[in-house]
This record gives sequence, structure tokens and C-alpha cells, in this order.
Amino acid sequence: MLYSLPYKTKQFFFVLIKLSIVVGAGYFIYQKLIKNPDLDFYSFIQFTSKNDVFSLKNIIFLLFLSFFNWFFEILKWQFLVAIVKKINFKNALEQSLGALTASLFTPNRIGEYGAKAIYYNTQHRKKILLINLLSNIMQMSITVVMGIIGFSIYINNYEVDINYYKIGRFMIISLVVGFFVVFGITQSRYKIKGFSLQRIKDFVVSFPKHKLVLGVLLSLIRYMIFSFQFFVILQLFKVNISYLEAMPVITSMYLIASIIPSIFIFDVVIKGSVAVYLFSFLGINELIILSTITLMWLLNFVIPSIFGSFYVLNFKFSEPH
Repeated sequence: MLYSLPYKTKQFFFVLIKLSIVVGAGYFIYQKLIKNPDLDFYSFIQFTSKNDVFSLKNIIFLLFLSFFNWFFEILKWQFLVAIVKKINFKNALEQSLGALTASLFTPNRIGEYGAKAIYYNTQHRKKILLINLLSNIMQMSITVVMGIIGFSIYINNYEVDINYYKIGRFMIISLVVGFFVVFGITQSRYKIKGFSLQRIKDFVVSFPKHKLVLGVLLSLIRYMIFSFQFFVILQLFKVNISYLEAMPVITSMYLIASIIPSIFIFDVVIKGSVAVYLFSFLGINELIILSTITLMWLLNFVIPSIFGSFYVLNFKFSEPH
């Protein structure tokens, strides 16, 4: 066990773990950018440069949108976690970006849960896990609601070949699974890691309502920012499409991509495949869509994860949180 090891040995292993996280994140980013089978990195650079996407004015505006995307995510975390421990914005920034780096190459960003929990004392960690789950559910709920609205508009505007039988079957299965989940939550004898589902339900129900409302509002603001950023990049590539035309496709893309389990580093691939198909009905070039997805990924995940690497390397496990 790690706890039975000498202090210096534990410190050595802890430094090794932190370096492994940062190196691992860097390696996967490199693999995705340089060895992307769908979009050659040098072709991406050449194409974006040709369209003057990397002009100073454009980069500043895109970074401005990315900054506010993460600003509201960090603000949401600071606000929600206050029921366990009040932290300042700097602490929330460190935890959010550090967790992003640690979870970058984990399936569906599951590593984020443990990464955030480790900042807190042992007795608080179960609540931190639940708060992080609640925060993600809020964001997912906005994605689903906006996506359903957007997809409804999308299929009405374009002749999309949809297998309604498969969709109906999927919905029936989902309802059955949902029923058993709800039933399970009502049975306090069922436990997850020693935490009964009844206690989880009680935690969510007792969560301050004003925090839930503000959390959902901040999730909506984030969604509007990064979906608008996607539209802005399309405009930089000189795509002749209005905001109202683009939004149903963008919201549909995020909806479909979000329900497909994936390793987070390949999230850009999934979004790219979905987006290429959806935007094909508008006659938009595949290279434009793949370049837009890649640029979004660089702006909102790669750059923040670089800053997060600093927090991972400087994290002190022995510090009280």
C-alpha cells in the first residue's frame, strides 16, 4: 500500500504519477493532431492559414470566447462546491483545469471525478463526487434539451433518412432502463461503493434549489458561448450560412456526439464524423467542418489542459483542502 511506504518514497511515486498524467495528456494530444486519419495536421494548418483564421484579430476573439466558456464553468464549480467548502475563484480554476488535464484521455472524462475529489479531505470526497456528477448532469441536460429542439428543426428542414423503428426501439429500451434505475434509487438497500442510492437521491433532493437554478443557468450560458464560437469559426472559413440556419445543425451535432461513449481524446473524431454528416445536407465542405472541429478542440480543451498541466505538476497532496 502507498500509505505504508516511507515519506520520500511516497513523494517520489506521487511526482511520478503527476509527470505521467502530464506526459500522457501531451502524448495523446500529439497523437490526435499529428496522426489524425481524418485530417492531416499540416493540411489543417495550411487551410486555416489560407483563410486567415490565425490573424491576430481572429485569434483574440476566439480566445476571448474560450476564456468565457471556461470562466462560467469554473464559476459554476466554485458556486456548487460551496455547500461542502467555500473556495475562491483561483482554487476553482486550479481544480477545474487540473481535472481537465487528468481526465483528458479517460473514457467520457471519468478521471475528472477522482481528480477533483483529491483536492478535498477524505470525509468530503463522496459529496465532491456527487457535486461533480450533478454539475455534469446540468450541462448534459442543456445539451439534450437544446439538441432535441435543434434536431426537430433539422429533420423538418432537410430530407434526413431516419430509421424510426430503431429510434423507437432505443427509446423503449431507455425507458425500461430508466424505470429500473428509478426503482433502484427508491430501494435504499442498493449501494454504490458503500453509498446507498437512497442517500444519493436525498443529496440531490436536498441540494439548495437556488444553486441548482444558477448551475443550470451557467450551463446554458456556457452552451450558448461554445455553440456561437463554432458558428464564428464557420464564418471565418467563409461559410455562407446564417446563425439561425447553423444552430439546429450545431445543437444536433452536440446532442448526437454527447450520447456516444468515447475516450475523451477521440471526442473530436466523433464530433467530426457526426458534424460532417449533418453539415453535408447544407453542402458544406468536409475539410471546413473537420478544421472547425479541430480548432474548437484546440481552443477549448488543448489550451486549457496546457494550463491545467501546470496545476497538476504543482499539486501538493499533503496540503489541506
